[in-house]
Amino acid sequence: MSLTTLEKLTILTDAAKYDAACTSSGVDRPNVPGQLGNAVSYGLCHSFAADGRCISLLKVLLTNSCIYNCKYCVNRSSNDTPRAAFSPRELADLTIAFYRRNYIEGLFLSSGVLRSPDYTCEQLIETLRILRQKYRFGGYIHVKAIPGADSALISRLGLLADRMSVNIELPSETGLKQLAPNKTKSSILKPMGLISGKIRENKHDLALYKHAPVFAPAGQSTQMIVGATPDSDLQILRLTEGLYKKYRLKRVFYSAYVPVSDSALLPPVGTKPPLLREHRLYQADWLLRFYGFSASEILDENTPSFDPLMDPKCCWALRHMEQFPIDVNRAEYAMLLRVPGIGIKSAKRIVTARREGSLTFEGLRRLGVVLKRAQYFVTCSGKMMPGLRVTQEGVFRALTEPSPRRQLEGAEQLSFFDTPSSRLSWGDSPTSPLLTETIPKGEISA
Repeated sequence: MSLTTLEKLTILTDAAKYDAACTSSGVDRPNVPGQLGNAVSYGLCHSFAADGRCISLLKVLLTNSCIYNCKYCVNRSSNDTPRAAFSPRELADLTIAFYRRNYIEGLFLSSGVLRSPDYTCEQLIETLRILRQKYRFGGYIHVKAIPGADSALISRLGLLADRMSVNIELPSETGLKQLAPNKTKSSILKPMGLISGKIRENKHDLALYKHAPVFAPAGQSTQMIVGATPDSDLQILRLTEGLYKKYRLKRVFYSAYVPVSDSALLPPVGTKPPLLREHRLYQADWLLRFYGFSASEILDENTPSFDPLMDPKCCWALRHMEQFPIDVNRAEYAMLLRVPGIGIKSAKRIVTARREGSLTFEGLRRLGVVLKRAQYFVTCSGKMMPGLRVTQEGVFRALTEPSPRRQLEGAEQLSFFDTPSSRLSWGDSPTSPLLTETIPKGEISA
């Protein structure tokens, strides 16, 4: 029985919901005469641009039919689920129709592997070719490359898309062999390396020739599933760091595994997805990309998992209390970034503002510093926050995240004195300047 376009759309948009790689486009392409649409470098998928506009895109699979049988995937060949497929022309027409009705401003396109990786990649290329050449569509397009497809096809796809991504799927090769026997580490990393190399070459070409074809101007990203295998947070973070360094990815996305398969190798159906763990990985990822941290600083062999009660930056600060407090009027920018409560914007504001005069705590507040956290780690011209009395429990309570977020993992609030000493290290010196004063519990100001 043939399906209507609406029925196909219902099936294939639902099948695409597990792809998490929807983010800011990274491309700012204005509309030109004879072209339909443009690309804005701000957010996509119901995010907001700098001018307040909500920008969205159609997130869909070309087909959810797949010759592979990845145990973690809802679209695996052995799963009894409704199947559908768009033809390239059908999907291109649908995208343009949605754009003209102002439903979307771009397209996020992925696909199951139909017949073969090469055939599927050819179908994706034809879809994008119709959009770009027939309809002159200038909007944002993010496409998932197909591992195992010919390099020439991957290259053609990159000339039509703004961003490309190859899902690394699982953090370890062992997990890939067990859960996705049709895929290999090399089949995933090879196109990732090809895309990275093409992007570098294209930058050189564009520097020499103004009208050279542009290859994936918004770069590439990847996604990995968290919680389907026993890999530790440390393993995932090390892999992430390696991917950023070797392939110069724009983003690594983490997807908390939602059990969709009855398999002895996977968490049972009904298990809650590890949402807090996913959240911690995004926080640590931010530290890797923007705060100058390395994976070995955030986690190590002694602490291979994230703390459910505190974010990774706070945990690092508590393990290195010997480095604090720092004076905000003298500290280097890199050290300011390591203070809980000081972000990138506020650190830059501090560096700029202190050129005009010494900063006070009230000045820090006006600059956007979260003093509830930062006050325990900074001084202003050598002075602590007026009236502040610091204890272990006070600092711990101040850095502990609100209970609703901890409830994602069923974590419960602990007293600092109930916390195993192996979980927190307060520096090598028992007389750290932030920990010397003892105050009755009722007088603690967190």
